[in-house]
This record gives sequence, structure tokens and C-alpha cells, in this order.
Amino acid sequence: MIDLKGKRGLVVGVANEASIAAGCARAFRAAGAELALTFLNEKARPWVEPVAQEVGATLFLPCDVREPGQLEAVFDRITAEWGRLDFLLHAIAFAPREDLHTSVVNASAEGFAMAMDISCHSFLRMARLARPLMQAGGSLITVSFYGADRVVENYNLMGPVKAALEASVRYAAADLAGEGIRAFSLSTGPVKTRAASGIDRFDALMDKIRARTPGGKLVSIEEIGTLAAFLATEAASPMSGSVVYADNGFHTTA
Repeated sequence: MIDLKGKRGLVVGVANEASIAAGCARAFRAAGAELALTFLNEKARPWVEPVAQEVGATLFLPCDVREPGQLEAVFDRITAEWGRLDFLLHAIAFAPREDLHTSVVNASAEGFAMAMDISCHSFLRMARLARPLMQAGGSLITVSFYGADRVVENYNLMGPVKAALEASVRYAAADLAGEGIRAFSLSTGPVKTRAASGIDRFDALMDKIRARTPGGKLVSIEEIGTLAAFLATEAASPMSGSVVYADNGFHTTA
């Protein structure tokens, strides 16, 4: 029922075949979209390339948002090869381990700034670069978590960072509404990914959330991907600026 035929999208944040971004890329492709995927660096490339091949990515490009010019180079290639962009998925997050594994009040200024730059401000950078390519409108999608709204044990620094990301989505949606560009925060339940492994006692967190989730079932990357594909369509326009939950109802429980 989700139709992305003729659409072109950029997926940033695939770490391996089990990552949330990989599930989304598969769903975008299954709906008919043509994709560009990025990989962090040459060390990460062998983990990401099988996903790029699986979804038939037309463009497969390096992108470390910390490296000057790399993000801009991705959009330059998209401009040269495609001339337009219909949607993008921002699924990157990082905080230094020592800052992530301590309380928020003990996080260093440098670690906090790095986490905000990579995990939050990079979304706004992508929105700015995507804007001229979305002359016919488009969708900007990022990945968040319930820890942005409520205190989640051991989520620590990423809580305020994700809260800032969700606020950035709201403001970007308002800024770009007149151009037909939508923005969404896709707040997922916990998924055992390489990125999540950096959170202290993540397995225990998953067990606690599973116990509080209606039906006792955690969300899969396939289910998250299906919802992301819907958000990439014009049908999701009335929801622009929203936090859209993909957590099997966990956020509704007390």
C-alpha cells in the first residue's frame, strides 16, 4: 500500500544489516524507491556494503559528519547524479563512552558538544543541504527514542540530545512547511543494534521495556522500516513536525 515508485531517497546511518537504518532502507526499496546510502569510513564499509547491494543503492558514498566537507560532498553527488531528492533518513547518533556512561551532570562540555553536533545538529545540516533538492517537496526523517521525553535509566547524555533533536524537527517542519517539506521524529522502541550496545546495561533496559510494552513484544527493524516508508510519502503530510512512535505502545504505559 506504500508507494515510493519514482522517488529518490538518502539513507544515512546504516551500520550493518541489523541496524534500524538498514530496516528502513529495505522498506524504502520494497516500496519502489531508488536509494543512496552512506558508510562512515573504510573500516565500516564492509558492514554496510551488503545492505547497499541488497537494496540496489545507486549511490554508495562515505559520510562522516565530523569530517569537513564530507556531508556536502554527498549532496553534491546527489545533485550531479539525480538533481533532486524526495526524502532522507537521518539515523546517526554518537556520544563519547566516558560521557555516556556517567550522569548528565558529570558529562564533559566537550562530550556534550560532540554528541549534540553529531546526533542533532547534523540533522539540521542535512535539512539545509536537502532543501534546494526538494523543489517539489519532500520528507526529512530522523530517529529518536522515548528517553527524549522521560528519564530512562542509563540513557544519560543521549536523553537531552534526543530532546534537542525532536525540538529541531518541530522547528524545521515549521520553517519548511511553505515549501512542502515535512519533518518527522521516528521514536522507536529499543532495538539491539551496534549503536545501542554503547548504552550501559542495555539488555536489562530491553527487558524492562518489554515487560511494560502491551503484548510483551518489542518492535522490529522491519516494523520501524514500514512506518518510515509511510513517512516518506505525501500521505504523512498532516503529521509533519510530530514525534511518531514505533514502539508497540510502550510510550502509552504508566
